[in-house]
Order: sequence, then structure tokens, then C-alpha cells
Amino acid sequence: MSEERNYQEQLTQGLVEYFKQVNLESGDIFVLGCSSSEINGGMIGKNSSLEIGQQVVQTVHEFVRKKDLYLAVQGCEHINRSLVVEKKIAKQHQLEIVSVVPALHAGGAAAVAAFELFSNPVVVEKIVAQGGIDIGDTSIGMHIQHVQVPVRTSIKEIGAAHTTYLRTRPKLIGGVRAIYE
Repeated sequence: MSEERNYQEQLTQGLVEYFKQVNLESGDIFVLGCSSSEINGGMIGKNSSLEIGQQVVQTVHEFVRKKDLYLAVQGCEHINRSLVVEKKIAKQHQLEIVSVVPALHAGGAAAVAAFELFSNPVVVEKIVAQGGIDIGDTSIGMHIQHVQVPVRTSIKEIGAAHTTYLRTRPKLIGGVRAIYE
């Protein structure tokens, strides 16, 4: 089995297990953070692979689209972890569009792949998503609604990259007399 096939199989299996545990609603936003360098066994930001970025983004995009979710793909630190989204999502959620075009070494392979794949891509500085996957410790937490809850799957790594899945829950507001359910 080729490594490419293995990445996609690991990713698909992780997403299947994640969505069995999480009930995102139609129209929710799902964030992808991805280090192709880490998947490839390298150090984050040091060995970017557009091919791996394209494979990952295509797989996640197809998966979340079937669930009627919106995909936001986080860029790397060199573009301040801004996100690539479809322009209609930016407009619908009143997200501020910023001026940058992701590049392989200033945005990362996944952000470049999303910019190429989406029909009308724009970049936004921040977003409040309801779930996501972080492949390679890219720190997607800043884009996930509070309160974040890790979701455990059997897929702990994709390629050589540590993988974390997140969902959210409403904040528990109140004191000792508050009722939550």
C-alpha cells in the first residue's frame, strides 16, 4: 500500500470515528489545521508538500461537504494562522476578509491546496468553528468555539503527524443552583 493511500485511509477512518461521536449541524464550520511536513515525518514548516496538502484538503472537503458543513483551512504562522474559506461563508458569517494569498512557505500546503480547490476562496483572520481536526499540532484551538472538548479516535497519527480532533459544547453558566440538562 502506498503512503498516499495510507494517509487518506487514516484520515477517512479518523473522520468516520469523529462524526460518529459528534453531532455538528448543517451549516456549521469545521476547521482543518494541517502540517504536510509533519505528515511526511519532518518538522512543522520545514518540509512542506503540496501533494500531501492537496490529498488531505480534498479528502476532508469531500467528507464535510457530504455532511453539509463548511470547511475552513488554517494557514501557518507566517500568515498569522488565518484561514481559507469560500467567500459566501465569509459573507454569511460576517467574517473580515484579509489580503493575502497563501504560498507553500507562507501559508502552508493545506492553505494553498484549499485556495486552489475552493470555487471562490478568500482568507479571513479568524473564525469561530464548531469542530475540527488538527494534523501536526498546528494549534487550531484559537478558531474553535469555547468550550473545546477533545474527541478520541483510534487514529492518533496521520502519517507521522500527531492528530487531535475537537468538538465544542455550550459554556456552563451559573453557580451551584444552575441546572444544565
